[in-house]
Amino acid sequence: MQNFEFFNPVNVVFGRDQIQKLNKLVPADTKIMLAYGGGSIFNNGVYDQVIAALPGFNLIEFGGIEPNPKYETLMKAVDIVKKDKIGFILAVGGGSVLDGVKFIAAAALWEEGDPWNFLTNRRLTVAKAVPLGTVLTLPATGSEMNGGSVVTRVSTQEKLAFMSNAVLPRFSILDPTVVFSLPEKQVANGIVDAFVHVIEQYLTYPVNSPIQDRFAESILITLVEEGPKVLANRNDYDAAANFMWAATMALNGLIGVGVPQDWATHMIGHELTAFHNIDHARTLAIVLPGIMQIKRDNKREKLLQYGERVWGINSGTADARIEATIRKTVECFESFGIPTKLSAYGIGADFIQVVCKRFTDRGFKGIGERGDLTVEQIAEVLTLQL
Repeated sequence: MQNFEFFNPVNVVFGRDQIQKLNKLVPADTKIMLAYGGGSIFNNGVYDQVIAALPGFNLIEFGGIEPNPKYETLMKAVDIVKKDKIGFILAVGGGSVLDGVKFIAAAALWEEGDPWNFLTNRRLTVAKAVPLGTVLTLPATGSEMNGGSVVTRVSTQEKLAFMSNAVLPRFSILDPTVVFSLPEKQVANGIVDAFVHVIEQYLTYPVNSPIQDRFAESILITLVEEGPKVLANRNDYDAAANFMWAATMALNGLIGVGVPQDWATHMIGHELTAFHNIDHARTLAIVLPGIMQIKRDNKREKLLQYGERVWGINSGTADARIEATIRKTVECFESFGIPTKLSAYGIGADFIQVVCKRFTDRGFKGIGERGDLTVEQIAEVLTLQL
């Protein structure tokens, strides 16, 4: 196992009727920005619960944070935070709202020029941010319990990420009943998003880390077992709770400590969203099978382990078992109604060079857990997925 440091101070408040505890979690002696997305919280009753839980609090609302939160929108919120001297931000929504609020919180205190710089320049560190908390309405990204954020800039067609402990939420309220009102597409996206988060930290190469491996495998198995239950019956509280907690555990840092991590699928997938606005989870479902094929030799031991422990594939030659494992993964995604080919989204071969140019222009020589997935291999990955 590799050396690591693990720090996660997020106070998770999980279960039914937990939103009412907001008045004990949110500071009462400062101006609070209540930030949310396109309005689903008004339809599912979450907004009313939040307002009811914060009587007498000094709230300033900011709505309209998009799926794949846009830099241009978020900077409007940054201006408000500065102008009105906001002391705390409460994010109410799914992963996009949470990611957007993390950027707002960091950008509001950024003193080194355009805040976009800390996404484009990996040498820059976000050291301070406005304190924030979250009320999660869509299990998927794990943003409720990590210090990561992904933001899209429309003007340059870029989707980039930053990480900082400064934007770890002070608390996150997770009420599984919010799943009851989610449309099927969002649930399916959430399942696949969480699934691939685990894969990025697990499907690399062995470093004798049985705790992390088995934690990761348990999350994958839980998603495979509970996901279809949620899709079949949105009002199944136990299934919704297991799904929500699995999505949080998939990216709160625990399964990624002491092990190599990949993230090539995400890096390539972000370009599909940036240029074509495809849902994040769907880009992951497109890219991952190609990564598994192109890097099957590098990932051989873990592919065989994944196939056996998650899918029960334990007979035949090693190559046959790997083929079956990749096929089973694709079948899983497609069983949730998520296509895994570029053609299903109207994208042809000409786009592959656009993606490759983006990586070349940014100076990437190789990505993935070994840093050896080249630009040429990115083209091979996407060609397999046409």
